[in-house]
Amino acid sequence: MGKLPTVAIVGRPNVGKSALFNRLVQRRIAIVHDQPGVTRDRLAADCRLGANPFTVVDTGGIGGMIGDNFDDQVRSEAKLAMDMANIILLVADGRAGVNPIDQTLARELKSTQKPVLLAVNKIDHANQEFYDVEFTQLGFAILAISAAHGRGISDLVEAIEKHLPEPSLQEEETALSPPLKLAVVGRPNVGKSSLLNAILQNQRTIVSNVAGTTRDSVDVPYKRKGKPYVLIDTAGIRPRAKHNTSVEVFSVMRSEKSIERADICALVVDAVDGVTSQDKKIAGMIQKNEKPCIIAVNKLDLVKPSTRVRDFFDAVLGQIRANLFFLSYAPIDILSAYTRENLERFFASIDKIQKHSARSIGTGQLNRLLQEAIQNHPPPVRENRRLKLLYATQVDKQRSHIVSPPTFMLFVNYPELLTDGYQRYLEARIREEYGYHGLPIIFRLRSRHT
Repeated sequence: MGKLPTVAIVGRPNVGKSALFNRLVQRRIAIVHDQPGVTRDRLAADCRLGANPFTVVDTGGIGGMIGDNFDDQVRSEAKLAMDMANIILLVADGRAGVNPIDQTLARELKSTQKPVLLAVNKIDHANQEFYDVEFTQLGFAILAISAAHGRGISDLVEAIEKHLPEPSLQEEETALSPPLKLAVVGRPNVGKSSLLNAILQNQRTIVSNVAGTTRDSVDVPYKRKGKPYVLIDTAGIRPRAKHNTSVEVFSVMRSEKSIERADICALVVDAVDGVTSQDKKIAGMIQKNEKPCIIAVNKLDLVKPSTRVRDFFDAVLGQIRANLFFLSYAPIDILSAYTRENLERFFASIDKIQKHSARSIGTGQLNRLLQEAIQNHPPPVRENRRLKLLYATQVDKQRSHIVSPPTFMLFVNYPELLTDGYQRYLEARIREEYGYHGLPIIFRLRSRHT
């Protein structure tokens, strides 16, 4: 499967790059905030506003003093995005006028030998259109836009399309092979971005020992052995009481949304610290959203002993199973993002989950299995009543997700008679026969009295 043409959005901090990115891809992916330097990583998503789709890459602001010693890394990220791009979109602030950083960037971009368009942003009203005249000195074709209000966006897309290469069979191939969305989630500083970089084998996201480096949920297109993925690198989720800025609150909300839209969640746990209370809360979000899951225990290189390795693995697995018992269906992969040890096993788990999600049980087989389970171990009596299963059938998988957990509709006498313990028993019997590796088993109950 080929790639879509790429348009890189670059510019100094706080000129509206992320707002323009969100406008072009028609989703609120990048966090928009008046604090300079909010975007630190490259974000990528597809724009389909015109006749020919293209990938848009948002970058961190170049030249601003954003603190945390990230300025050089952000500049490097933006340069890499420009190197990858077919077209470069320089964004400037129409209200602020030409800035020395704009002039420096313009000189650098002229040396790239690539098409460059200049989007003068924040031209929100018709009486502000003359604000863009000053920018003619930068030597590029100018488009006056308002990312916040959508003014000039169609003209901008049309100008971009004039520089796109001829369309290929990409759209048809993408429709036949939609990517699997893998959300990498966890608390801060457990190595989520390091794991993503290990998978991609480059410094795709900014990695630092400063907790909270990743602020956006970063969608990264990826292809492995011919199979397309979207890797979602999320902001570390901390307890709400520790959210010290509004940007961090938005980041956590974005991480929670990433869990909702993912096909599979990879919960990253620190092998040094083990399972913490915050790990349990994030695991609870995954359980609440009924998501397929892998538990990735990272930093194996820091804890792996030289002898009795099997005993060590058994101890780690036992500790995690005891603390995350409610994700008992999730496989555990112990790995090192630093050394890339066991990454192949990690992707083998993903493949196995996807394979098992395609399994279905015939209605006759399902009813015989459950009735036999009930006969061998009857449900408990509650208030002089006992659960009766009248009929069961498997519900079609969700069309919006490539990987969906198996869902069964149970027609019973009284739904409230199904206890949590007995539900786990029925789940276990189904797993004994059909596996459903890494997938929650979902029961939907319907009463014969409704």
